[in-house]
Amino acid sequence: MTSLSPHEWFKSSYSGGSGTECVECMRGEGGALVRDSKQESGPLITVQRQAWDFFLSALQRGDWA
Repeated sequence: MTSLSPHEWFKSSYSGGSGTECVECMRGEGGALVRDSKQESGPLITVQRQAWDFFLSALQRGDWA
C-alpha cells in the first residue's frame, strides 16, 4: 500500500477506473474532505476525524457490505 500525503486526493481502490468514479477523498488534520471527482472545483463535504474513523472501521468490519 502506498503512503499518501495528508493533502492528496485519492479514489477508492474499488473504483472501476473507467472515468465514471464519483467520489474522491483527502485526509486532513481534522478528518477528511469528500468531493465528486467529476466536479473538482465543486462543493466539498467535510467529515470530522471521529466520524471518518468510525466510517472506515465499519467498512473494514464489513458492516456496510
